[in-house]
Amino acid sequence: MQKVIKREVIKIKYLAVYNDQIESNLQIMKNRIYFSYKILFVLIVFISCNQTLKKDNSGDYPIKPVLFTNVKLTDNFWAPKIKRNHEVTIPIAFGKSEETGRIKNFKVAGGLEEGTFCSIYPFDDSDVFKIVEGASYSIQTFPDPEMEAYLDSLIFYFGKAQEDDGYLYTNRTILGDSAHEWAGSERWELTHELSHELYNLGHMFEAAVAHYNATGKDDFLNIAIKSADLVERDFGWGKIENVPGHQEIEIGLVKLYRTTGEERYLDLAKFFLDARGPDGNEYSQAHKKVIDQDEAVGHAVRATYMYSAMADIAALTGDSVYTKAIDRIWENVVNKKYYITGGIGASKQGEAYGENYVLPNMEAYCETCAAIANVFWNWRLFLLHGDSKYYDVLERTLYNGVLPGVSITGDHFFYPNPLESYGQHERKEWFGCACCPANITRFIPSVPGYMYATTLNRIYVNLFIESDADVEVDGKRVQIIQKTKYPWQGKVSIKIQPQKPTRFELMIRIPGWAINRPAPGNLYTYYSNINAKPILKINGNEEPMIMENGYALVNRRWKKGDEVYLELPMPARKVIANQAVEVDMGKFALERGPLVYCLEGPDNPGFSVLSVSIDPEKKFFAEHNDGRLGDIYLLHGYGKGIIAEAFEEEKIVDVQLHAIPYYLWANRGPGEMIVWIPFDK
Repeated sequence: MQKVIKREVIKIKYLAVYNDQIESNLQIMKNRIYFSYKILFVLIVFISCNQTLKKDNSGDYPIKPVLFTNVKLTDNFWAPKIKRNHEVTIPIAFGKSEETGRIKNFKVAGGLEEGTFCSIYPFDDSDVFKIVEGASYSIQTFPDPEMEAYLDSLIFYFGKAQEDDGYLYTNRTILGDSAHEWAGSERWELTHELSHELYNLGHMFEAAVAHYNATGKDDFLNIAIKSADLVERDFGWGKIENVPGHQEIEIGLVKLYRTTGEERYLDLAKFFLDARGPDGNEYSQAHKKVIDQDEAVGHAVRATYMYSAMADIAALTGDSVYTKAIDRIWENVVNKKYYITGGIGASKQGEAYGENYVLPNMEAYCETCAAIANVFWNWRLFLLHGDSKYYDVLERTLYNGVLPGVSITGDHFFYPNPLESYGQHERKEWFGCACCPANITRFIPSVPGYMYATTLNRIYVNLFIESDADVEVDGKRVQIIQKTKYPWQGKVSIKIQPQKPTRFELMIRIPGWAINRPAPGNLYTYYSNINAKPILKINGNEEPMIMENGYALVNRRWKKGDEVYLELPMPARKVIANQAVEVDMGKFALERGPLVYCLEGPDNPGFSVLSVSIDPEKKFFAEHNDGRLGDIYLLHGYGKGIIAEAFEEEKIVDVQLHAIPYYLWANRGPGEMIVWIPFDK
């Protein structure tokens, strides 16, 4: 019923603007003609799950991802989440954007309605752009004329709100000299601080490219081009030599460059990076030139968006100095600033990376947006280097850093993701600063695009999800069919179906957790190693593993019906932290396969999970459970806990313990939760 109501609301809102759209069609057609020359040479080959390749592909990532549209998920883990995102999360996000005035801001700025700036922050435009991006991805998996029509109406508002020269920032357009204090008294004055003028445009560019790729319609793309041309005219060496306070436009400009082939956009993205530092604010990573940075500092989302953009520039321009810089920063993160859940940004103060090895649990920030940014960054580093260690980080972050950000019902969210709680943390329907729910809507549909990648003669299998994919290698089409119950089970069948017998190398990722390495670097290790090893079979025959950069390499002439079988050991494991992480000393975290587990109050009644301690030699065992939290695996074990009996003092007793995957916590209301459990010694 909720879904039907939301769709009817979308219909009504679209019909309400339909007449206005008809009146504007002539001007839209003129704009399309004017800007059409910019997109005549757009190719249909993509570099990523949401962007097309530039005309000249002489400089680019050496490894190319397989489009999410080429991968159809058939599993019971991710496929339902992607569908729920389409049917629940995206409509809710649009509904909240209507309710909070985010969408009305565009109408008022465009002269379609009377009023003032309706929402709280000058960056609220960006939330709408992110949801449009997510919806554009989603309608490629779930064709939806009503959602597409609603997107058309929003794009109409965007065009109306855009000023004649391309400026699009509803707060200033509506309020003029009385704009938000973060915006400054005139255009671009405070871009290096908090105005978010360029940040908003970056998300707009990403959304416009996604919409163009999804629908073939160029009206939103033309709006983006008009704004990008304005920014290019105003900023650069010898012009406004200022930088964004919140990085994002760099990523958007690269995507716009890939779609239009306009090198000015790539040059501008590089300018915004090169112009940072050396005497700016550490909070926004302008304290040093980007090529001189070697430690992750400041606002975690801003920083990690910047590192992603640096990877893009390194790949597209061949700038090895950029590559060396982000490699140094990555080493700092994975060795000193990375949570076992994949979270980054330990400090609530400034939503920032903290000091080395300072990783508090109850006070952990670990913003959902930062986890998403970490996936973006590690994905790009893999495309640059071809090493599975980046996917070890990506996978851990995907399952334990991103997924906690949205409830199993798709309608409640976490902004920070702590690793311990006495009940003060609760999922929310929405936030005043709503970047995280909006980011979730655009990320979830793109997950299939992280599964496979190719070079001229290689196919990389990076994630294990039951699916059917169309992949091209050496100009030949290959169908890949995965059958697996991952992440609950470690057995994976990969059927190879080339159009005709073809020789190529299949690179199958062997996760670090399957070979006694929970994460790259020395921040985390297992309490004890296991002797079980991954098993690889080809057509039923066990094969020795030839390893390269964390991948099992199988080089053969593949024919239809060839099957690769991979079995990864999945016992419950205890993870311990580097001794420099003082808060986790004498404690362990539970995990199984790629999933981190936690103890939560509803599964452990009668005692406080915050009081639990466990003999380090005691084992935990997995058990299938199909209950309120879905079709999952729980972990069971024994330890000691404190109970409080009526009229008596607290006492320590033996207790049975039940652990759930961390991403599922707080789906039954607020309550106690703990990831790092003390040893009973």
